[in-house]
Amino acid sequence: MSPSLHTAASLETSDPVPSPVGMLQTARDYAALTKPRITVMVVLTAASGMWLSSNRMAWSEVIVALGSIALIVGAANTFNCWIERDSDRLMARTRKRPLPDQRLKPRPAFWFGLVLALVAVPLMAWAVNPLTAILAAGSTLIYVVAYTPMKRMTPIALVVGAIPGAIPPLLGWTAATGEIGAPGLILFGILFIWQIPHFIAISIFRQKEYAKAGLKVLPELHGRKFSLGYAIVWAASLIPLSMMLPLTGTVGVVYSVVALVGGLAYLGATVRAFLDSDNIKRARQLFVVSLLYLPAVFAVVVLR
Repeated sequence: MSPSLHTAASLETSDPVPSPVGMLQTARDYAALTKPRITVMVVLTAASGMWLSSNRMAWSEVIVALGSIALIVGAANTFNCWIERDSDRLMARTRKRPLPDQRLKPRPAFWFGLVLALVAVPLMAWAVNPLTAILAAGSTLIYVVAYTPMKRMTPIALVVGAIPGAIPPLLGWTAATGEIGAPGLILFGILFIWQIPHFIAISIFRQKEYAKAGLKVLPELHGRKFSLGYAIVWAASLIPLSMMLPLTGTVGVVYSVVALVGGLAYLGATVRAFLDSDNIKRARQLFVVSLLYLPAVFAVVVLR
C-alpha cells in the first residue's frame, strides 16, 4: 500500500475529532448528571443557614463554602444517576437523562462523580471547617449507599432520603459557626419534615411510573388514603417545629407570620388531599403548595 493510501485508510478508521458543538453537548450532559436545579436549591438553602448566623464570613469564604457544597451535592446526584440509570430508562421524566439515553457511558460518569467528591470534601475541610466536611461526606454516603438502593426495597427510603435532603441549611450554619446549634438544627428539621408530604404527593401522581421502574412507594404498597394520612402527621408537626426558630432569637415577627400561615396552608392542602384521595388533582395541588411553602419560609429566614 502506498503512503498516501495508508494515510487515507488510517483517517477512515480513526475516531472522528469531536466538534465544538459535540464537546459543548457532552459538557452539558456531564453538568446534567449533577441535577443543576436541585444543586441550586441546595446552595440557596445552605446560604440561608449561613446568613441566619450572626457570624459574618468574608465573601471569599462564602464563595468557597457554597462552591464546595455545590460540588459535593453534584457528586451525590451524579452517583444517583449512575446507580439508577436502568430504572431511569423506564420513566418518562428521566429516560432522556444522559445515562439512560446513552449519551454518556457509565464508567466516565462514575469517575466524574468521584472526582467531584474527592475535590469537595478536602476543600471543605481545609477552607471551611472539618465539621462541615464530615456532615457533607456523611450525608452523601447516606444518599448514595443507603437511600438510593433502598428505593427499590422499601418506602422507608423516603425518610432515610430526607436526611441528606435536609442537611444543606445545617451545612451553611456549621460553615459560618463551626458548630452545630439550635437554629441550624431547626432549619434541618423544617426541611426534613417538608419533604415527606412533598414526595408523597409526587409518588401519587407518578405512581404508575414508579411502579414500572420497580421503586417502592407508599401509595403503591398501602394506597393513597394511608399515604396521605401519614403525610398529615408530618405536615402537622411542621408547624410547632417552625415556631421554635423565633425562640432562638434569630428571626422576628415576619418569619413567624409567614411560617405559621404557610404551615397551616401546607397542612390544609394535605388534609384536602386526604379527604378527596380519589382525586389525583388534590395531590398535584399539595405538590404546588409545598413548592410555594419552602421558598417563602427560607426567604423570610434571610430577611428576618
